[in-house]
Amino acid sequence: MPASDALPLAMRLVWLIPVYGVSGMVLALPWASGWIKRNGPRPAAYLNLLMTLLAVLHGTAVIREVLALGPQHLDFGWFQAADLNLRIGFDLSLTNVAALELVTTMSLICQVFALGYLDKEWSLARFYALLGFFEGAMSGVVLSSNLFMSYFLLEMLTLSTYLLVGFWYAQPLVVTAARDAFLTKRVGDVLLLMGVVALAAWSGSLEFNDLYAWAAQAHTQGWITPLAGTLLGLGLIAGPMGKCAQFPMHLWLDEAMEGPNPASILRNSVVVTCGAIVLLKLMPVVAPLSPLATDVLLVVGAISAIGGALVALAQVDLKRAFSYGTTSSLGLVFIAIAMQLPGIALLFLFAHGLSRALQFMGVGSVIACTNCQDLSELGGIGTRMPATLLAFVVGSAGVTGLLPLGCFWCYGLVLNSLLPDAPALAAVFLLTNGLATANAVRVIRSLFFGPVMPKTRRTPEANWLMALPMVSLTVLVVLLPWIMQRIDPVPGIAAFPLPVAALVLLSGGAGVLAGVLLPQESFWSRSSTIWLRLVQDLLAYDFYTPELYRRIIVMPVAALARLILWIDRTLVKGLIDGIGRASLATAEGLKLTVSGQLQSYVLTLIVAILLLLSGLQWVWGAPG
Repeated sequence: MPASDALPLAMRLVWLIPVYGVSGMVLALPWASGWIKRNGPRPAAYLNLLMTLLAVLHGTAVIREVLALGPQHLDFGWFQAADLNLRIGFDLSLTNVAALELVTTMSLICQVFALGYLDKEWSLARFYALLGFFEGAMSGVVLSSNLFMSYFLLEMLTLSTYLLVGFWYAQPLVVTAARDAFLTKRVGDVLLLMGVVALAAWSGSLEFNDLYAWAAQAHTQGWITPLAGTLLGLGLIAGPMGKCAQFPMHLWLDEAMEGPNPASILRNSVVVTCGAIVLLKLMPVVAPLSPLATDVLLVVGAISAIGGALVALAQVDLKRAFSYGTTSSLGLVFIAIAMQLPGIALLFLFAHGLSRALQFMGVGSVIACTNCQDLSELGGIGTRMPATLLAFVVGSAGVTGLLPLGCFWCYGLVLNSLLPDAPALAAVFLLTNGLATANAVRVIRSLFFGPVMPKTRRTPEANWLMALPMVSLTVLVVLLPWIMQRIDPVPGIAAFPLPVAALVLLSGGAGVLAGVLLPQESFWSRSSTIWLRLVQDLLAYDFYTPELYRRIIVMPVAALARLILWIDRTLVKGLIDGIGRASLATAEGLKLTVSGQLQSYVLTLIVAILLLLSGLQWVWGAPG
């Protein structure tokens, strides 16, 4: 491995790639803050596009150098005082720089899409400034070689999520959604911070490579007890669980759909990917320290995968029908990570990220052209919006196990690994694939086929600023198997036996059949069949999880807060006020005994001193 000074310039300056996004935010501030008003907010968008394009080109150059020279590590001193030495490190492996290119490319495509989607938005400059902040944080997360830096950048992602979800802050529902998303993710962040602090104290370093070496010997050398290792492992996985919207911290992603659609594209594709990549980096620390944490990951992943897919089936809101699908897909990634299949998990993340982004571009196109996202009021737009239909079909096929797109190979590879030793987990993958395919077919039927609805009688195709990114990403998703082969060789169908491929195809085919046969009633979001309506309500309200949280968490905490308030105001304040009133009353009585005669004061003082001395003499003279 060559010394850092001998590396090519593109690799030595890789730290600039996260800075490009933050620079776009800074350049957009004059327009976002209203200092420049005469020429509108468009220049801020163009400046952000330029900085993101530079990040994409720089990332492409870094990939070429990594392919030529192999993985590299860059390290820069940041802060040193006494024995504290904080450094900024970047791991330039092929998977890291490929993830970086995914982040920057998706950011560029979404920024072009946003020009068409938000063409009449008065605060366009503020939106692009927030996107630049978003991009910079995500770029840093995938490159970071240090847990402290990763945590800091994840906090930036939490803040940017709050600001983007609350972009239309004049709407009360948007403000509530932004608050809930921020607080839910903060739960995972706080638990992760506890793990970071504990690791810093025990291991003496927060570099991932140092942590791996420490974790491998922690139990054998007696550096950490089993209980402490379990608590540490649970704390470390809590942060990625929150970022990836996994049960029980999954509700924020559904509420985050109140934000603008271009931000939802990034949130459902690359933001969750960044959270999973952090978990991948932490897994060599968690696995040897806490088998229980690994089991928790498996349980959480299975619940999120099946539960998210079931809930998505009953959603009539177009965005929420796919946001729960994101939770479901990331649950499968968590299972792959917990089963020590990092390469397959990474391929799954890349395939899912691109295809899910294409799906949400189709969602944005429909919303922009119809001003509606209620499936019960949409239909028959397939002939009017061919580019959007193509994006929906290709994106939906890409996130499910339909041949020959990217996730088919991922399903086949993971099933080939799980079937011999963990058939129950393999069944989770097959069931989730079938449910996700059924949901995609259901949505496509509602939107593009069937009778034309009142709100879709005059539906045009999306403008070229939205259509161009959709078509470009469609081509990219179609070429994804070849791209995956360049990242990590996937030999094709021979990588797993034909029976495994047949299982994947059968689960997808069953999903297609179920989506076609699923009854749909125009203008009514709920079925007229009683038993079906009960099941639909159960799924539509997320198994009543929000109500359950309200009863077992919110209401007890609120009751405890009211009790503490009553104790503070009635008991504590009452006691203090009573003492104060008694002091005032005593003072009022004592002031009547003040005569102003000095000899009386001296006599009182002498008598008090004599009484004190007599008491002390009696105490000392008493027998022991």
